[in-house]
This record gives sequence, structure tokens and C-alpha cells, in this order.
Amino acid sequence: MPPVQQQIDVFDRKILEILQRDNTTPQRTIGEAIGLSAPAVQRRIKRMTEEGVIRANVAIIDPVAVGQTITIFVEVEVISETAEQIEQAKREFATAAEIQQCYYVTGEADFVLVVVVPSMADYEALTRRLFFGNNNVKRFRTFVAMDRIKVGLGVPI
Repeated sequence: MPPVQQQIDVFDRKILEILQRDNTTPQRTIGEAIGLSAPAVQRRIKRMTEEGVIRANVAIIDPVAVGQTITIFVEVEVISETAEQIEQAKREFATAAEIQQCYYVTGEADFVLVVVVPSMADYEALTRRLFFGNNNVKRFRTFVAMDRIKVGLGVPI
């Protein structure tokens, strides 16, 4: 049974703001900044992690630094939207390493993908594998990013 989610209070919000900027900030430093002891901060972080408020502690990598120089946004429209086929598409998109983000959306497109690849040839190979090789994909539309102005997963707290 999942843990009962408690209310997020002002201290939790302050902790989350700090962790979103730098999740390696020592708990003692967080405590000093918000007026709590390090053990209290530790308990709150542990609780928020267990409750799923804090989803992951990860390093954010510059894609260009590791050779993933092209960012592409893709709208995908499927032919059939049965629950089974939508779930299958979600699984396929979720397992493709090149797909950084995937959203099931309303409107003309059914999915919006954020893709990072080292070259257009790699993107072409991905389209052959995921779109042309999928009988349920009706069409897809590609938008190549010319510049990365703001990128992040920060949530306004």
C-alpha cells in the first residue's frame, strides 16, 4: 500500500526550492537557510522521497558535451487510439534512449516527443524504427531546435 501523502508545508517547499537548484546541498546548509536542524531536513527529504514528491536525484547532462548535438520535437499522430495500442506506443517511446521526454496529448497530435540525437542520420534511423516500422503511426511532424533557450524540469514551488 502506498504511503499516505502528507501536506507539503512551507519548510518542505523551501527544501524543494533548494534541492531543485542543487540536490547536493548539504542538509546542514539547507537547515541553516530555512531555520531547521539537519536531522529535521533529513526526515523531511526522506518522507518526500518515499511519498514520491521527490521523484529522482539525477545529474543533468549537457547533451552537446556527450555528442547529442541535435534536439528535435516530434508530433506523432496514431491511426487507432484503443487503450491497448496507446499503451503499446507509450511503452515503445518510453524505452527508446533517444527520446528524452514523451507526452500523450490532446489535439491533432497524440504524442509529443523530445528527441536528442548526434546527427540527422541517427534521427532518420529512429524514424524508420519507431514510425515507419509501426503500422499504427499515421503521420509524424518534426521540428528541429535551432537553439536551446531554456531547458529544465524545475517546478515552480
